[in-house]
Amino acid sequence: MCDACGKRFTTYEKVETIPLSVIKKDQNREQYDRAKIQAGILRACYKRPISIEKIETMMDSIEGEIFNTEEREIPSTRIGEVVMEHLKDLDAVAYVRFASVYREFKDVSTFMDELKKFMEP
Repeated sequence: MCDACGKRFTTYEKVETIPLSVIKKDQNREQYDRAKIQAGILRACYKRPISIEKIETMMDSIEGEIFNTEEREIPSTRIGEVVMEHLKDLDAVAYVRFASVYREFKDVSTFMDELKKFMEP
């Protein structure tokens, strides 16, 4: 509680982690940025019945999986695969939206191949 105004406040803490570099497809490296992953997920979930709380929980889970590898560098392709695994469990439409951008579908047949994978038991 604030001594000056008497109102309650909350602080959020994050575990300090080792710096993580992401190896992009062109082999350039850049600092890991949670906001980039979150933006991609939010675009995939646009106008879907998914709460922000579920997205945040999924983001925390994705981030935990990424940082639990204890590597200092991780390929962006691995991050994309982790995101797709989590989206597949969350929402089929969001999964397909993310996959279509991530996998860079060139034609309808590659898109259909991805849909078939999702529809298999």
